[in-house]
Amino acid sequence: MSTNLTKREIVLDIYKKTNFPQKQIVETVQLTLDIIQKALADGRNVELRNFGVLEVQRRKSRIGRNPNKPEAEVVIPERAVVKFKAGKILKQQLTKIDLGRL
Repeated sequence: MSTNLTKREIVLDIYKKTNFPQKQIVETVQLTLDIIQKALADGRNVELRNFGVLEVQRRKSRIGRNPNKPEAEVVIPERAVVKFKAGKILKQQLTKIDLGRL
């Protein structure tokens, strides 16, 4: 089972490859994430060529059920969600994953 990639690991990997000050790398990575987050919160899609697209999509309101009280219907309100669509290069790389280790 593989572990999740953290922001700290991204910073350390960039540091090893560039020797830029870690503080500067942390600020740059966080600024990048903040810009992506703001764009998504404003309803804009984020296209990162060869990696993928983060799309804001609308989920319609629907009726759900409370698993603790299956007889009670619950209205799940309309909401915005983010969907990721992998880019061409990422899709190619994903075909090489050993699915037995996931």
